[in-house]
Amino acid sequence: MSTIDPNMELMAGFIEENTLLLDTLDEIMIESEKSKNISEKNISEIFRIMHTIKGNSGMMGFETLANMAHAVEDVFFIFREDPSKLSIVQDSIFDLLFQASDFIKNEMDVLQGGSAEHQDPQPLIRQIEEQVARMNGTAASAPAAAPAASASTPAAAPVASGVDSQADPTHSVDGYYHVQVFFEEESRMENLRAFMLLSQLKDWCDALESIPNAPETDSSLSAQISSNGFFIRFKSSASVEDVMEVIRNTVEVKTAELINEAAYVAAGGAPLPKSEPEPAPVQEAPPAAQARPEPAAPAPAAPAPVSSAPAAPAAAAPKAVKQNLISVNQIKLDHLMDLMGEIVTAESIVASNPDLKGLTLDNFNKSMRELRKLTDELQDVVMSIRMVPLSGTFQKMNRIIRDMCKKLDKDVELETFGGDTEVDKTINDSLADPFMHMIRNSVDHAIETPEERQALGKPVTGKVTLSAQNIGGEIVITIADDGCGLDTSKLMAKAKSQGLLTKPESEYTEKEIFNFIMMAGFSTNTQVTEFSGRGVGMDVVRKNIEKVGGTITIDSKKNVGTTFTIKIPLTLAIIDGMEISVGKTIFTLPINSIERSIKITSEDQLIHNTDGTEMIMLYGQCYPLIRLHELYGIDTPVTDIYDGIVILIEYGEKECCIFADELIGEQQVVVKPFPQFLSKYDIKGYGLSGCTILGDGNISLIMDANSLLHLNER
Repeated sequence: MSTIDPNMELMAGFIEENTLLLDTLDEIMIESEKSKNISEKNISEIFRIMHTIKGNSGMMGFETLANMAHAVEDVFFIFREDPSKLSIVQDSIFDLLFQASDFIKNEMDVLQGGSAEHQDPQPLIRQIEEQVARMNGTAASAPAAAPAASASTPAAAPVASGVDSQADPTHSVDGYYHVQVFFEEESRMENLRAFMLLSQLKDWCDALESIPNAPETDSSLSAQISSNGFFIRFKSSASVEDVMEVIRNTVEVKTAELINEAAYVAAGGAPLPKSEPEPAPVQEAPPAAQARPEPAAPAPAAPAPVSSAPAAPAAAAPKAVKQNLISVNQIKLDHLMDLMGEIVTAESIVASNPDLKGLTLDNFNKSMRELRKLTDELQDVVMSIRMVPLSGTFQKMNRIIRDMCKKLDKDVELETFGGDTEVDKTINDSLADPFMHMIRNSVDHAIETPEERQALGKPVTGKVTLSAQNIGGEIVITIADDGCGLDTSKLMAKAKSQGLLTKPESEYTEKEIFNFIMMAGFSTNTQVTEFSGRGVGMDVVRKNIEKVGGTITIDSKKNVGTTFTIKIPLTLAIIDGMEISVGKTIFTLPINSIERSIKITSEDQLIHNTDGTEMIMLYGQCYPLIRLHELYGIDTPVTDIYDGIVILIEYGEKECCIFADELIGEQQVVVKPFPQFLSKYDIKGYGLSGCTILGDGNISLIMDANSLLHLNER
């Protein structure tokens, strides 16, 4: 395979487009396999997907990918011609297509510098060719989608740009210009390169035609284009120099020269009528070209060509509208979010400038309010750009369940709800691994075999439900199954054997026992399989979710099922925080972690335990108390519980109270990570998640409710 710098934009576009196409292919194939049939619409869609991947790979010079896509394309060419032939290979075609999809994904992972290694495509291609032979009732290899060049279309005689003519090629004929293009000798798949060139010109030309027409539909045209060149007739509102510049800058174009109309006609094109102000549509077989070999016809039932076949008047063929969607590198979006954070910080610094204290500045305050309004709008736009739906991640789970059911001999279906719920791109990427581990855990551990389910009076088909919804500024995702549920006695016995218990067995609640499965190295499987048994998986789930500021809780009933509930923030970069003071130190506590703040007025509210710890009694419930000045060793005159403020914080299902000097006020802050050299001190393990710059230029430490609650449990 050819190697191309992965940082090139062309490579990035190639990878992105093919990835989207393969995801679509998996969705179609899973749906079709369930229905045990591929509809005519899906047959055409899969043909288009493979045709596009073949073209993209050929343009990039990746022959292995192009050959694999071409083999699958051959299969669906047959299905398009005669859908009834699907029944001949229905026993094996789905597995082969999934293998082909996996092969292409693997090769693209190699191109991106991943851990995968190149695979030999020939065994799989041979299997596909055998299926083609079965459908055709022969032992021959797969037929080409179109007749060979030597059998179907005699090559047109070479035409040079210097054919004798009275016409000057640098002058237009009724606004039309003619161009002869030659591609690099080693480019290969010249017909697809010609198609890509026409695609480039669409947005520049009001009328466009070529010889041969629709080159992408017939691979046999490559030899003709290679020897004779590719001929283009165009009419454009842009200057001819601009259009020629586009042609010459297209990948693999060696030369591009203006030719006169006579040379174009000699290549098989139609002459422009002189009696009309605008040329009439070009006929398939013009009189002037009937004595010459006809250009190759497109393959039957091939996709519609991108370029317009005949040149038409500008009024009847308006200039193509450009696509209004663009792909942006995520690094640029990250940089944009960083800049947005700097703007929020700068605004806060200006508004809190100590030089302004005590001054009456009505105009300044009015301007600041307008600036804050615009900053908030800009922040909303920047954050919305980074938001992506969860549907793509949800759909990938279908493939995992399909493969596991095949290997474990189980029958499981996936139901998804709320796939249009959007989260930050960074968070979405972080959820792929947790979802995979949890789905695999449900199918392998929880869902029973069809025989076991039937004996329990359950439906033979197990069900895994994946849902998401936006609730109060955070995303709530649930993964539920109707399997056997978690066995608390089995979990407790395993935890005891591994020495994980930190208190007497009788003191553990059901939810605490469930949480054992989130510990590293914990697995109830006695036999190691390719899916589980090594104790690796659910601890990764917990770490990845906590890494993006999320929580996970477990609820389960024996023989009814298990539900995992994940709560994650919408974004991580900019948060609403409450500033609190402890001595001269300012902390920022995320607003969504605060349940309420209380001023202690009664001695009955403070309870001292025998072990020296303190509890706060609020509304009939006791909550552990953490004094921040004692936790962080901060000198402060406010040590009496009645002089300061008590804040009740929550994270998931855990709650506790923290004691500080006072509440300063709410402030929108930009989250900054701690410097790398501080990582060895385990700062995050002591209730701190990052820092931010305040309006006066001072640094405030951002508190993490989850870590504080873990500290309280130590």
